Order: sequence, then structure tokens, then C-alpha cells
Amino acid sequence: MKKLVLLVAAAFMCASLAACGSSSNSSSSAAASGSASAGASASASGSTEADEPSTTDGGTLTMGTNAAFPPYEYYENDHVVGIDAEIAQAVAEKLGMELKIEDMDFSSLITAVQTGKIDMVLAGMTVTEDRLKNVSFSDSYATGIQSIIVAEDSEIASPDDLQGHMIGVQESTTGHIYCSDDYGEDSVVAYTTGANAVEALKTGKVDAVVIDNEPAKAFVAANEGLKLLDTEYVTEDYAIAIAKDNTELLDKINNALKELKEDGSLDEIIGEYIKAE
Repeated sequence: MKKLVLLVAAAFMCASLAACGSSSNSSSSAAASGSASAGASASASGSTEADEPSTTDGGTLTMGTNAAFPPYEYYENDHVVGIDAEIAQAVAEKLGMELKIEDMDFSSLITAVQTGKIDMVLAGMTVTEDRLKNVSFSDSYATGIQSIIVAEDSEIASPDDLQGHMIGVQESTTGHIYCSDDYGEDSVVAYTTGANAVEALKTGKVDAVVIDNEPAKAFVAANEGLKLLDTEYVTEDYAIAIAKDNTELLDKINNALKELKEDGSLDEIIGEYIKAE
């Protein structure tokens, strides 16, 4: 009887192990199936465990972003698309890896890459001295401009006119940082997304919105009664954020970006979304 019980227990353990292995493989395969050119599926995973950064060929390269920033990242049906998604896909292909995209709040991206939940950040993120204290940045892949959105009948005509007005921004962005420094934190209202800031402008809760130029143009085109000021507020460089200790991945990404610049692929991706004026 004892022998029979042991045999049954052993068979149960084998079946359990086989089931666990099947689940893990299935999950990994699904996570790696996205393609940015066709739209990479965003993960809604709530896992709090830190994953080890993937730096070897054939693994999964996880990109963190905030997909409310057109044309750099936004949703098309249930997929994240845009400039950053396509650049990440091109980089992943250069590294022989599969791309996975995680959509999260912009303010949590730096922490996510520090803890290894994601391998890199592409989110129209600007290189700043404060961010360099926490992460490393790749070579720049695009130039961004901070612009100002106002109502069509607004008297605000330049950055100088923002003094004394309420300014809407997306939290933790450089627009948030610059406006807080230049006009005081009491004059700045931070919203989770740029779209929420624009909605606040439309309803009169703020007098202007400071945000990157390309998303600003998209928001103005989609909302009547708003205009984009001709005067630029700040010009800055976008780059890919990587954990400070992940020097292997940083080197590989910089090499991939170099190749994409030299063969014209980078300009082609950006030109697909931002037409020369």
C-alpha cells in the first residue's frame, strides 16, 4: 500500500511540474510575439517582482513607455505604436531579441528600469542632470521642443506671458520641471497625461499647457478652439534610459542606434510620423 501511495504521489508531482513548465513557456511566447511596426501589444501586468535585464541575443527586450504621447507612443486599437515603438523594434531586431512593451505612468518609468521590471525606457524622455543621477542614457535619437498650447482667444503670446497664469503639464516631464523652476510650483498643475492637461485647458482650469511639440500639434488638431504658439519654450534631446549597471545593454543599444542612423532607418521612422514642413 505504501509503495502504491508513493507511486501515485510521484506521478502527481511529475504532472504538476509539466503543467508549470507549459504555463511558463506559453507566457514567454505570448510576451515576445509583439511587433512595433505592426503594433506591439502593451502588457497590463501588475507584477511587482523585478526581472533581470535581458542582454543576451535571443531574449526578450522590454521597453517601458507611457502610451499617451503621439506621435512617439500611442494606442492604435489595442497596440502601442509610434516613433518610439518602431525605434525599439528596430533596436531589438539589431540585437536579435523580441520586443515587449509595458505601458505605465510616466512618473514610474525611471523606477521601473532601475529595479529591472523593464530593460529600457523610450517615452520621448529628455536627458537631464537629475535623471542622469538615477539612470544611464543612450546617444540621442531625436530632438524635442517644449511648446505652449493656449485657447485661440488667449492673450498669452510667448513664454514670458506665462508669468502669473496657471500652467498645465504632464507630471514628471521636463515641461513640469521647467515650468516649476521658471514660474513657481504654485503656478503649475500636473496631470497624469497630456490629454488630461489639455482637457483642463479646454474647461478653463488652466490658462496654458506646456508639452512637447509633436504631441502638442496632435492635441491642437484634435481639439477646436486651441492654438499652438510659434515661440518655442525649450529645445531638448530624446534618448533611451537604461539601468546604470547595465552597461552591456547600453553599449549594444548605442551600436544599434549608430547603425540605424547610418543606414537611414532612423530618419525614415521619424519621417513616417513627422512630415517635413
